[in-house]
Parts: sequence; C-alpha cells; structure tokens
Amino acid sequence: MAGYLLRRSLLLVVSLAAASVALFVLLRLLPGDPANALLSVGATPEQVAAARHELGSDRPMHEQFAAWAGSMVTLDFGRSFVTSLAVGPEVAVRLAVTGPLTLLSFLLSTLIAVPAGFVTALRGNTWYGTVLSGLSQLGLAIPVFWIGLLLITLFALKLRWLPAGGFPTTDWADPAAALASLTLPVLTICVVMSASLTRYVHATAVEVINADYLRTARALGASLSAAIWRHGLRNAAAPVIPILGVELSTTLLGAVVVENVFALPGLGSMLVKAFAQHDYPVIQAILVLSTCAVLVIGFLADLGQRLVDPRLRRTVAGGLA
Repeated sequence: MAGYLLRRSLLLVVSLAAASVALFVLLRLLPGDPANALLSVGATPEQVAAARHELGSDRPMHEQFAAWAGSMVTLDFGRSFVTSLAVGPEVAVRLAVTGPLTLLSFLLSTLIAVPAGFVTALRGNTWYGTVLSGLSQLGLAIPVFWIGLLLITLFALKLRWLPAGGFPTTDWADPAAALASLTLPVLTICVVMSASLTRYVHATAVEVINADYLRTARALGASLSAAIWRHGLRNAAAPVIPILGVELSTTLLGAVVVENVFALPGLGSMLVKAFAQHDYPVIQAILVLSTCAVLVIGFLADLGQRLVDPRLRRTVAGGLA
C-alpha cells in the first residue's frame, strides 16, 4: 500500500505540473492582448507596447512561464492586470463563497441520493419508488440554470421567503444572512447532482441485491435489510466512492453557471470577468487551484475506494495495480 501511495502521489504532482503547462500555453494562444485592459480605445502602438512591457507580455513565453511557475511554488499568485491588487487575497475572499456552496450542495445531494438510490432499487415497483425514479430522470433532463430561475421565481419573487441573489457585504459575519443567500443556489445544484447520483446508487444497489453473497446471507436467515446493512453497504460503497469524487469535482466546476445565475461573488463570477478582461494572473490562479482541487479529490476518492474494498488492496500488494 505504501508503494501505491508513493506512485499515486507522484502521478498527482506530474498531472498538476502538466496541467499547469497546458493551461499557461493555451491561455496565451487565445485571441486578444491583456494590454488592452489597461488602455482606452484608440491607444497608439507606442502606448500598447509600453503596456505590454509593463505587464511582461512582450517577454518570451518560456521566460513568462518560469517567472509564473517560480511565484506559484511560493503561493504568490501575482497581481491582477486590471486592478493591480494581489490575486491571492482576492481568491481567498471569493473562495469563502464558492467553498461553502460546493460543500453544502455535495453533502445535501449525497444525503438525498444514497437512500433514494436504495429505495428505487428495493421498492421500484411501489408508487414512491416510481416517483423517485421519475424525479431523478427529470432532474437529469432539466438545465441547471433553468432550475435556478424556477426557484428564484417561486421562493424569491412569489413567496418572498429567500433572497433572489447576491451575498451579504459582511460575508460570514452574519451567518444567517449568508446561509439564506446560499439556500437557493445549493438547492439548484442539489436537484441536478442528487438526480445524477441517485441513478449511480440505484445501479450499484441493484447489483448488490442480486449478488450471490446477499442471497446466501438471506438463506442463512438474515432479513433483507440486515443483509444489506451488514454485507451490502460496504460492497456498494466501493464503486460509489469514485462517483462521489467525480460529482464533487463537477459541483466545484459547475459553480460558474450557478454563481452567475444568482449573482454570487464567488470564483465562478470572478473567472468569467477575468476572461473578458484577459486578466491572466486571475485566470491562472483560479484554474490552477480548481485543477489541484479536482486532482486531490480524485486521489482521495481512489484512496477511499481501496480502504473500503480489501480486494483492491490485495491487488495493489500483488503488483497488478
């Protein structure tokens, strides 16, 4: 297992390095010049050249990458081309919105999807099993931004129970107001994510229910619920854990759309604005952090799967994985 952890950790570092290089190169292949963000319309070529020199975008690409990579190692994300503010503190402020939004959506979706998936597998022929299955299919078919608009119309405009968007200027100094602002965005993500996760849990639960070891446990006198609790949950968790990792990563990346629907000052809205202004330091910081988060989530999900399923540990010990 120690050898596997070492290999997996090295792969994580190599993947992050390769993603950083690809991000840096592809970003500079996009049309547009970041110097234009500093200049007004009708700037002279001399002014453009001076702005490019100030930003360092006139330097060779390998020199720009070396300077950026060196600063990233020390967690110095540089300064915004547009505002001249340090990127790191700005990202930290926005992360205080995106982080809770992602985690709350993930936790709520998991709490809904896991029991719903088992219910649809065990009681699919009942009316409530059919309703849950239909709702999961419907949740997969509806675009996330449309769900957000429906929730705004119902709970914010008609019932006036929750704010339609925005976030308190005091951030989390007023937890009640902050949670109220995140309620509709969390529900929006939860509808889509729980629908997708329910289908995965359903498929895994059906496989577990029809497994030989579960039939053997029932033949020895155990009830269906007791057999599932004692033998089925652990076997069902092994294939679901990687799916949970994928769903968490998808939620983090999908926050871009939801934050723009609800006008939340998170990383998503910051990234969209940075792309419009060709603000390379901001774009690079957000995308590198997002990539790192996705890779770490995948690593932890892979590790969790092996901790839950001893067969995978034996495979690793045998040198086959």
